[in-house]
Amino acid sequence: MTDRISVEELSELMKKCTGVTVTPEELRRDGTAFESLGVDSLGLLGIVGELENRYGTPMPTDAERSKTPRQFLDLVNGALLAGA
Repeated sequence: MTDRISVEELSELMKKCTGVTVTPEELRRDGTAFESLGVDSLGLLGIVGELENRYGTPMPTDAERSKTPRQFLDLVNGALLAGA
């Protein structure tokens, strides 16, 4: 198991947890906001819960308030690396 969440994995989690289909390429674009992709804080909370279950470690408390995929991945990957 990896200790980093990839853009591809985030794309899969978004589809699984929120029903929103987004390509990894869309997530890589700088400045792309979750809101513009149709994902709200409740959707992000579902993704955070899934990650906590999957990795058995708490995610940052403000992860579900992330505005962009890059911000979210930076926070979550930072927590995973710190817990490794």
